[in-house]
Amino acid sequence: MELIFWSVIGVILYTYLGYFILLWIFSAIIKTFRKVNQSNNLNEDDWPAVTLMVAAFNEEKIIKAKLENTFALDYPKEKLDYIWIIDGSNDHSSELLQAYPQIDVLYKPERQGKTAAINRGMQHVSTPIVIFSDANSMLSKNTIREMVQLFQHKKTGCVAGEKHITKGKKIVSSGEGVYWHYENQLKRLESTVFSTVGAAGELFAIRTGLFSPIPEDTILDDFELSLGIARKGYRIKFAPEAKAFESASASLQEEEKRKVRIASGCIQTFVRNIGLLNPFKTGFLAFQYFSHKVLRWLIVPFSLLLLFPVSFGLAYTTNFSFNVYTIAFLLFAMLLVLLLIGHALRKRDLPKILYLPYYLYFMNISIIKGYITFFRRKHSAIWEKAQRI
Repeated sequence: MELIFWSVIGVILYTYLGYFILLWIFSAIIKTFRKVNQSNNLNEDDWPAVTLMVAAFNEEKIIKAKLENTFALDYPKEKLDYIWIIDGSNDHSSELLQAYPQIDVLYKPERQGKTAAINRGMQHVSTPIVIFSDANSMLSKNTIREMVQLFQHKKTGCVAGEKHITKGKKIVSSGEGVYWHYENQLKRLESTVFSTVGAAGELFAIRTGLFSPIPEDTILDDFELSLGIARKGYRIKFAPEAKAFESASASLQEEEKRKVRIASGCIQTFVRNIGLLNPFKTGFLAFQYFSHKVLRWLIVPFSLLLLFPVSFGLAYTTNFSFNVYTIAFLLFAMLLVLLLIGHALRKRDLPKILYLPYYLYFMNISIIKGYITFFRRKHSAIWEKAQRI
């Protein structure tokens, strides 16, 4: 039981803190010995042509705002193509988009899911770089320039943008906001050391020539597509100044729906990309993939469930005498009380001392539910998106 206790503690601490510290140390060493290239900006005539692709379903309420944001991006207009795929939309999305002749609108009445839409949309791309973005994600003005200049390195095959949560119910937006702040810092360090592990669908770019059609039953198209490029020996770089702003889910119920789907998709992607864990084929990426994704999504959720019963068992065997196990049990008992209070008051705006531990618990329980969904084969590439503020 002591071995289980220390193993669980070690896994959790390493996943959320140790890996971050290791990357920070590696990053500091690399920055010390690597010469910084101060002339990394391209000349105006050298900027490559880019396609901005959006796969959307019933987004008529946000289309006008998205297009205003898109047309305001700082990039030569003659070098920008726009593709919107709106398969299966039964609102007025198609009619609204037809008013903009510069946009290539791809519409089919059948809804086959985002992955099928991307596969179809890529057949119409003629530029060397394509940027994917969600309809409800607003981009910073310099996004395209920030992402494109990272492709100057020949081994860069994918560039991930930085996601930000702007507003929403406090327990959701604050919890998700803290999570993405941490995740963005981790991606920044990973990119400096070697390669970011995956990209978020709100904003990422790829070299068009590296695209391979994705199986249409894929749940997480962004994760599968970006990791597919990493499998080919290219790196995923992080562009912290290329920002995508998105509101939080409208409620915990909507956020749970999203988290469960992501967990199902992670399991699917792990099964398909088991080869990434082979360091003889993928080198340092295998270490990053294991530390960032495998531990966090496969091991930590179940480790957290073991903390309370294992610490109780060890404290009980020592008659709750003053030792590390009794202290650990008391700390976890206090945390459990906070979680129960947070759960009881989850429909209200909780103080920070409650919503952060509750969101961590909520996120990991949703991951476990996602596993159940996956293994019961109740997942689908076609899903009803979470409602947002």
